[in-house]
Amino acid sequence: MMVPWILGLVAIPLATLLIAGALFWPSYRRLQRAEYIRTYEWPPGLLDKLASHHRGFTRKDSALVAQGLRQFFLAYLNCGRAYVAMPSQVADDLWHEFILYTRAYQAFCKEAFGGFLHHTPAVALAQGRKRDNAGLRRVWLQCCRLDGINPVKPTRLPLLFALDTKLNIPGGYRYEPDCAQLRRHGDAGTQCGGDFSSSSYDGGTDGMGDGGRSDSGSSDGGGDGGSCGGGGGD
Repeated sequence: MMVPWILGLVAIPLATLLIAGALFWPSYRRLQRAEYIRTYEWPPGLLDKLASHHRGFTRKDSALVAQGLRQFFLAYLNCGRAYVAMPSQVADDLWHEFILYTRAYQAFCKEAFGGFLHHTPAVALAQGRKRDNAGLRRVWLQCCRLDGINPVKPTRLPLLFALDTKLNIPGGYRYEPDCAQLRRHGDAGTQCGGDFSSSSYDGGTDGMGDGGRSDSGSSDGGGDGGSCGGGGGD
């Protein structure tokens, strides 16, 4: 028969394991979900549906858009499933087509996020005070992290933000990493990656997290603070 003091010694490491498991499970589950998104096989015919709406699209073009949509889904997951906004018209087209595969999309959302991700139309960064750009800023921050880009001083664009220009999408959203030279020449119609971290653009930087503030001095985007934290557990 095991004496009480021995039972106490066994209970201590068991409690420690339970606490450690509770702490690490959300991160582990998020990694599982991220891998599911990266390796998900699209429903048959989905990319053909996209190509039918864009004359001249090759299979390579459709695959690039699909990669951009995966980046959007990963951004949503890595933001702890906070509200996100779609920055690309062509990726939005593919997302909409995916939703029409209702059963496949519902099953995807359940496994990828633990709940349904509702569709929101593609939008651009809106200038002027009291504009809520937090959803776009969250996506910008996370996509920059995925592509190894400094979100405060970008020298290139993450894929999702480059798609519409790269594929010459009519009515698409055009972004540049740095708009300083363009604006000196009077081009005010281009969206600028550098504006995401500037509070002077719309009066705030909500959605950029601790690493997104223009005074952070960070070279890699900083931590996961603010309104875009890296959660996403069950």
